[in-house]
Amino acid sequence: MVILKFANIDKRGKQNLKKAHYMDNPKLKTIIEALVFCSSAPLNPERIKEITKASGKEISQAIEELNQDYERTERSFRIRKIAGGYQFYSLSEFSSYLKELLKTKPIVLSSPALETLAMIAYRQPITRLEIENIRGVDSTGVIRNLLGKNLIKITGKKDVIGKPLLYGTTPFFLKHFGLNSVSELPKIEELSDNFTKTENVVENPDPKVEACANEINREE
Repeated sequence: MVILKFANIDKRGKQNLKKAHYMDNPKLKTIIEALVFCSSAPLNPERIKEITKASGKEISQAIEELNQDYERTERSFRIRKIAGGYQFYSLSEFSSYLKELLKTKPIVLSSPALETLAMIAYRQPITRLEIENIRGVDSTGVIRNLLGKNLIKITGKKDVIGKPLLYGTTPFFLKHFGLNSVSELPKIEELSDNFTKTENVVENPDPKVEACANEINREE
């Protein structure tokens, strides 16, 4: 447990109190490592604080040092913040071996689905009609497809006549694309205009979500 250290009283008679460095609990790093390892979902920092009684700064420092340890010993994984919590992830250079091991089916998205997903990610909350006004075509099927893949969800209803449904991205969207929050999406002006118009397979996309590069260029 983190304890309080008492500094010597200075000449003015004032007493300095400060929290001990987390190494007063030399097992904090390994405790956090075990917690993140055993968690089936990104582990919220508040939950780590609740269990370890450590401060947010101490937890961040411990994780940073864990990652330094992993890099120094050339481990195949790191800990990073995804969807608001900490989770282990494997380095991309090992992805081909992991695919062979897991034999998982990739999420397949067509260009219209990628375009619609990008609109929702950048404009959320957004209605189907607003999406269709941008795309110029009916988007009912595409939205249903994205809902079925758990990449988007219904977030509420817009306070206008007809009360149309509002759509936004899900925690699974953040986890799938390696993002901690939608604020990490690239700026629209940074995105390339030269993305393929053929079907795209989304397996291990860039953490900056290349898929979202189809974001509403036609609207600008």
